[in-house]
Amino acid sequence: MSKDFVSGPAEHIDALRSEMMHRGLDAFILPRFDAHQGEYIAPHDRRLAYITGFTGSAGMAIVTQNIVAVFVDGRYRLQLVNECAGTLFAHHHLFDDPPELWLGKIADQGWRVGYDPMHVPPAWFDRFKAACDLIKAQLIAQPDNPVDAVWPDQPAPPAALVEEFPLQFAGKNCSLKCNELLAHLKQSQADFIVDTQPDNIAWFLNVRGGDVDFNPMPHSFLLVSRAGRITWFVNAEKLRDFDQSSLPENVEILPQEAFLSTLGVRILPGQKVLIDPHFTPVAVRQTIEKVGAHPAPELGYLTLTKAKKNPSEIEGLRACHIEDGIAWTEFSAWLVQEVPLRAASGNPLSEREAEDKILEMRQARPGFLNESFNSISAAACNAAMCHYATTPDRNAQILPENPYLLDSGGQYETGTTDATRSFSFGQRPKGYDRAYTAVFKAFHALATLRFPKGTQGHHIDAICRRPLWDLGLDYDHGTGHGVGHRLSVHEHPQRIGKPTNVVDLTPAQVLSIEPGYYEAEQYGIRIENLFYIVLEQDGFMSFRNLTLIPIQTDMLIMDDLTVPEKTWLKSYNSEVARVLGPNLSERAQAWLLNQLD
Repeated sequence: MSKDFVSGPAEHIDALRSEMMHRGLDAFILPRFDAHQGEYIAPHDRRLAYITGFTGSAGMAIVTQNIVAVFVDGRYRLQLVNECAGTLFAHHHLFDDPPELWLGKIADQGWRVGYDPMHVPPAWFDRFKAACDLIKAQLIAQPDNPVDAVWPDQPAPPAALVEEFPLQFAGKNCSLKCNELLAHLKQSQADFIVDTQPDNIAWFLNVRGGDVDFNPMPHSFLLVSRAGRITWFVNAEKLRDFDQSSLPENVEILPQEAFLSTLGVRILPGQKVLIDPHFTPVAVRQTIEKVGAHPAPELGYLTLTKAKKNPSEIEGLRACHIEDGIAWTEFSAWLVQEVPLRAASGNPLSEREAEDKILEMRQARPGFLNESFNSISAAACNAAMCHYATTPDRNAQILPENPYLLDSGGQYETGTTDATRSFSFGQRPKGYDRAYTAVFKAFHALATLRFPKGTQGHHIDAICRRPLWDLGLDYDHGTGHGVGHRLSVHEHPQRIGKPTNVVDLTPAQVLSIEPGYYEAEQYGIRIENLFYIVLEQDGFMSFRNLTLIPIQTDMLIMDDLTVPEKTWLKSYNSEVARVLGPNLSERAQAWLLNQLD
C-alpha cells in the first residue's frame, strides 16, 4: 500500500461501504481513471489506491458489501498479490475475466450499481449496462464520487502552471492545426468536437504543463465548433505566467468546472458532436443526449493527428535520443564496474542507487527536464514484476550473480525517451542466456520487419513473439506502445500487442518495440528501443531506430543467432559507437567497444 495513506484498506473499504449504504448502492465501480481516462493521475485522483492499496497504473475494482474484486492485466499480477493480500480481496485478470461479466454473475436482480460518470468512458459504460440489463440491475450515476466523501485528507486538485511550447520544437502553429481540425469537422458533417485528453489538447494548443508526474501537460477540456469557436476549459490559476496572446484569437478560456454545463448550453438539439468512445467520460455523452443532440463516436481526430510526428518533432526526438544514449552508456559502464566492486567491498549497490544514478547521468545532459516515468530498477526476482518500483522499504541489492533490468526514460526539451536494457555481471541463473537470446531474436524480428499499408499492431505481434514461442515462452504485456513528443510516454492510439487494435500503423508514428521474458521469483528480461515508421520507395513500411543504447552481448548464445541477426547487432552497436563515442568518457568508450567484439 502507498505510504501516502495513514490508515489502511480495511478502514477505507469499511468507510466506502457505509457511504454506499447511505446512497442505497449494492456495488460501486471504481476505475483507476480520472476525468481524462489517463494512465498517469494526480494524487487527488488516486481513489483506487486509497481504497484498495493497489498502486499500479492500470486496473479497477468493484466494491460490494461482501468483497472487493480487483482487476488488473498480466503486468500487475504479482504486484496485486503483494498489495491486495488477504480475504478482503478477490483477484481477477482484466481481460480474461472482464469486470462486467464478473458483476453479472454475482449481482442480484434489482441491485443498484453506482458509478462516477466522469470516470467511466462510454465503451466501458455500455458493457456494464449490458451486463446489468441481463440481470435487471440498475446503473446509478453518482452526482459526486463516494470515495471523495470518505477521504478526509484527499490532496487538492492539481494546479501546475501552463507554459508555451516553442514553435521551433512543435513544428506547426495552433492556427494551422485549428484549420485542419475545422476541415475535419466539415468533412464529417459535425457541428462540434469534444476532446478530454490532456496530451491531445496540449499538442493542439502548443502548450505544456505539469498536473501529473512525468507527463508535461495541464488537465483541461476542449470544445471546438464548426464555426471556429475554440473553448479551452482550464482553471485560471494555471495561467498566471502564461502569455495568452500566444493562442489564436478565436480561443476562449473557461474554468474546468464549467465544462459540462457549457456543453449543455452550447450544443443544440439535432446537432452532431464527435467524441472518442474510449477516452471521453460517459458524462459527456449523457449531456449531449440530454439536450437532444447526437453523439458521434469516432477515434479522436487529435489522437490520430498527434500520433503522426511532423519533421520538427522527429528531428527533436533524434536529438534527445543522442543525449539520452550518452547518459545510458555512461550509466551502463558505471554499473558493470560498480556492481562487482561494491559487492566485494561488502557494501552492495542497491536498486535505488542505480535508479538515482541514471537520473544523475541524464541531469548532466543538455535539454533534460525530468523523467518520463518512474524508472523500473529491478534486480533478480524483482525484475519478474513488469512494473516493479523501488520504495524505502523495497530496495534490493544488485549482486554479481543476479541479472538486473532497467526500464527508464526522460523528458527533454525536444522530445521523450523510453528504453529498457537487461544486464549481467557474471554467473547467471539457469536458462537465462537461452531466454535472453530469444528476447533479442524477438526484438530483431520486429525491428527489421517490412510491412504493407493497412497493417495494424495485432497483425505483427506474433512475428515478434515467435522466437519465444518456439521455446515455449511468452510475456504478458504489449509488444509496443506509442510515444509522444514531450508528452505522454504511453501515447494512443498506435500499439502492438495481442488484443485487436483497429488503428493502421502509418509513417511518422513513434512506437516502442519491447519483447521480454519473466521467470517468477528469479529474473526478468526486456530489450526496448523506440522507432518511428518510414515509407519505403516500394510502398511498404519499416521501422527506423531512434534509441542509441548498446545492447549487452555477454548473455547471447551466439550459435543460436542467424547471420543477419549477428550482422544487425554488430551494425547497431557500431552505429551507437559512431554517434556517441566522441562524447563519452574513456570508461564508457571502453565498455561500448567491448560490445562490438
